[in-house]
Amino acid sequence: MTFSICVRERYTDEGGDDQIRFGVAVTTRLPGVGTLCPFASSDGAVATQSLVNVELGRKGVEYLGDGLAVDDALQALLNADDGSAQRQLHGVDADGTFAFSGDECNDWYGHCEGENYTVAGNLLTGEDVIADTAAAYESDAHGDAPLAERLIDALAAGHAAGGDKREDLEVQSAALLVRNTEEEADDPYYNDLRVDASETPVADLRETYETAKRGYETILEKYAEEEDGADDESDDDGGAADGAADE
Repeated sequence: MTFSICVRERYTDEGGDDQIRFGVAVTTRLPGVGTLCPFASSDGAVATQSLVNVELGRKGVEYLGDGLAVDDALQALLNADDGSAQRQLHGVDADGTFAFSGDECNDWYGHCEGENYTVAGNLLTGEDVIADTAAAYESDAHGDAPLAERLIDALAAGHAAGGDKREDLEVQSAALLVRNTEEEADDPYYNDLRVDASETPVADLRETYETAKRGYETILEKYAEEEDGADDESDDDGGAADGAADE
């Protein structure tokens, strides 16, 4: 049905403070996956899938915000879920990772964990989907591109490896979500994107990302120009006032 990736990255902000960004991206051969699977906050990222229980994602990030470690939080939710054998649940927080695949998920299913990421999927063409998604992220984990872009690259690698095996289901979807720990940071418009119904969801998600990124950069340039113009006017007014005083 789905494959997804959750990641954690540490970085230094413009003020020199240490920060963390969390991201999650997902694609499936069903519409509207962005409303069901990906969850992220300044405390972590979680993906819930297979016979999806949305509450596992919602409560997962809520529990992380309450201070629970990701493995404790997600395992507690699974312990209370009568349908856990049919679930996949994985995620990251500031310090750890967690991944679970119930033994009643549909083949091929599985997951993997890296130092700073988790990947999981079910109803896939094979294990290569998970392996290639993880490898694509690892190969550019410290790249200069925004995390949103690198998450799409990871999905694209998994899709190229075979992706969801249900080729008879043409209407598909994809989504990504990125959050960080900066208190006053304005999230770029491309950090929360969805393609709800498409035959080419990963390609369309990339196009949506590129359009959103271009729009975000245009707005930043416009605001910078307006600010520079306001500063110039202020300087001119100050000069005129000085001249009047001299007279």
